[in-house]
Amino acid sequence: MTTTTDLVSYEDALASYDPVMGLEVHVELGTKTKMFCGCSTELGQDANAQTCPICLGLPGALPVVNAIGVESAIKIGLALNCEIAEWCRFARKNYFYPDMPKNFQTSQYDEPIAFNGYLDVQLEDGTTFRVEIERAHMEEDTGKSTHVGGATGRIHGASHSLLDYNRAGIPLIEIVTKPIVGAGERAPEVARAYVAELRELIKALGVSEARMEMGQMRCDVNLSLMPKDADKFGTRSETKNVNSLRSVERAARFEIQRHAAVLGGGGTIIQETRHFHEDTGSTTSGRVKEEAEDYRYFPEPDLVPVAPSREWVEELRAGLPELPLARRNRLREEWGVSAVEMQAILNAGAIDPIVATIEAGADAASARKWWMGELARAANEAVVSLEALPITPEQVARVTALVAEGSLNDKLARQAIEGVLKGEGTPDEVVDKRGLKVVSDEGALTTAVEEAIAGNPAIADKIRGGKVAAAGALVGAVMKATRGQADAARVKELILEKLGVSEG
Repeated sequence: MTTTTDLVSYEDALASYDPVMGLEVHVELGTKTKMFCGCSTELGQDANAQTCPICLGLPGALPVVNAIGVESAIKIGLALNCEIAEWCRFARKNYFYPDMPKNFQTSQYDEPIAFNGYLDVQLEDGTTFRVEIERAHMEEDTGKSTHVGGATGRIHGASHSLLDYNRAGIPLIEIVTKPIVGAGERAPEVARAYVAELRELIKALGVSEARMEMGQMRCDVNLSLMPKDADKFGTRSETKNVNSLRSVERAARFEIQRHAAVLGGGGTIIQETRHFHEDTGSTTSGRVKEEAEDYRYFPEPDLVPVAPSREWVEELRAGLPELPLARRNRLREEWGVSAVEMQAILNAGAIDPIVATIEAGADAASARKWWMGELARAANEAVVSLEALPITPEQVARVTALVAEGSLNDKLARQAIEGVLKGEGTPDEVVDKRGLKVVSDEGALTTAVEEAIAGNPAIADKIRGGKVAAAGALVGAVMKATRGQADAARVKELILEKLGVSEG
């Protein structure tokens, strides 16, 4: 249930305080089995069908660590420029929660597998901000509670709750930043850019699809304010399980305004968890936040320590793919675009489609033009991603080839793409069915030009008088007569030839 919260303006908040952020991102790994047992991680199965004595925490059941989970954690750590531990172990994090069947979470505490790294992120204007990484550690997910009988889907007002333990034990990597300071008014933008860059990195590594809308990646936004003349961080709040890039930015911004209002009014910030509400962009109180000692961490006695050999670590390092920022910088040079233009391409989700279209034979400029223009509009109208459109990069490349060879002009090419999106076939089939090819027969073009001149004598006189720009009206008449299937440049040449006027 949302309540009204006092806020100050964002500008006033930043005039008095410096924001300090800490971002904790949980990434659900794409392994076939859970972190400590052989149960399947496949989505969409019947509730509690993917459980066993180990992930249910039954007495006497002994866990075994998932080797691919460890490998994925090392890859993530390396990509984040972290040091990889030569020896680390799991710990039990003790707290009660209904959807955690063991009443403790198998995690890592003071001995993570990866630590002390960084990730450089690019902001909208092309500037780079370095986010320091405290650690990346392995753990398991909890189950899922469904609250029934209430109006909001939350526990308040529900008549009962149902528990599904299929997700309990799913492998997670938690990536924790060091305190992010110095971002100032751009702190919310930095938070969004960091999570976006991290998502791209995770996808590039192939360790998770990192789909935030499906809970495969979620962010806890820790935020505090520090008075301008202070040297000690303020009390933090933690907004839990934020599941979209836009919401990460909005949650940080809202908390800055809320904290400033509380502090400015002489109040005290409570260290607590908070819930983010998508509909209002606001947060509300959850529960008082525990300190580390409240979890009574102690080493997990049923799992042996993890000690990755240096040879294995270096082998994994050598096998890392080109990382997203390095790839974007390379493509930016190859395509000859600015940092801001590349950021727009990234935001549109167009990098991979453009690359695939170029690989299919299109030039870079044409590939960018169609994916960022006509196809981006179609995706926005259909409310889907570019890659979800029913057209392939190979088909887009074929359209660009038809334009390059003069068979289509831009207007006809748009119609060809429209036909492909409507399921009318390949670009060539759409062109044939719709009769879209450019009229290239000189005789037909000449006839159309002569008819346009004869039908517009006043305009023709202006052109003869030296007003060459007026030729555009005659070009338009010819294009209309040919249903847009003439080569506009050639039409203009013919008009000027017929009227005895030179372009210069």
